[in-house]
Amino acid sequence: MDTIINVENLTKYYGPLKAVDDLSLSVKRGEVYGLLGANGAGKSTTIECVLGTRQYDSGKITILGMDPIKDRKRLFEHVGVQFQESNYQEKITVAELCKVTQSLYKEASDYNELLEQFHLVDKKKSMISELSGGQKQRLFIVLALIANPEVVFLDELTTGLDTRARRDVWSCLTSMKENGLTIFLTSHYMDEVEALCDNLTILNNGKTIFQGTVEEAIRQSPCERFEDAYLWYTEKEVC
Repeated sequence: MDTIINVENLTKYYGPLKAVDDLSLSVKRGEVYGLLGANGAGKSTTIECVLGTRQYDSGKITILGMDPIKDRKRLFEHVGVQFQESNYQEKITVAELCKVTQSLYKEASDYNELLEQFHLVDKKKSMISELSGGQKQRLFIVLALIANPEVVFLDELTTGLDTRARRDVWSCLTSMKENGLTIFLTSHYMDEVEALCDNLTILNNGKTIFQGTVEEAIRQSPCERFEDAYLWYTEKEVC
């Protein structure tokens, strides 16, 4: 399998604070990779460094064989990004926003098909301001996928979605993964991590405290459930 993301000994300081401490990870094509940790653990900084939107102090990063800082413009033709808080103009329709986004990429996906997959096709003429929180969240995922990316970064992808909508999103992403899409995600929902992630890294205060599969995380802890194991790794909470 091709290596899509490779991070070697990534370190990032904010003044005296070491936000990311010697992180190394590798993500293969068609893999769902989870980056977990409490708020402030270093997840957002790591993603920003990987995407080339933030300078780092030491280490080496490649995505699709490219340097995310030197090759940023070329790289973003192949990368989709959805963040937890996405701010778009409210007085624009869903279809208009999708068309604008589609125009940014040379080989964009058909946004109509994506809207149908994510159950938003009936909202094409709706203003962004008229969408519910869950509908906006699904739209942000669609916008990340319009690029027809080889790898997509999803930050808290199902925040604000009900149980049915979350499972629908999982199903769509699993299907895309089977077609070769690589997914790098963060999530505070451990059932989501269990359902989607092939491999994961858990961070605590910038340090890597676990890498492996969900099953390995449970096996290497004194816990029987992954959610409990996660708390054991991050907070040393007794199972």
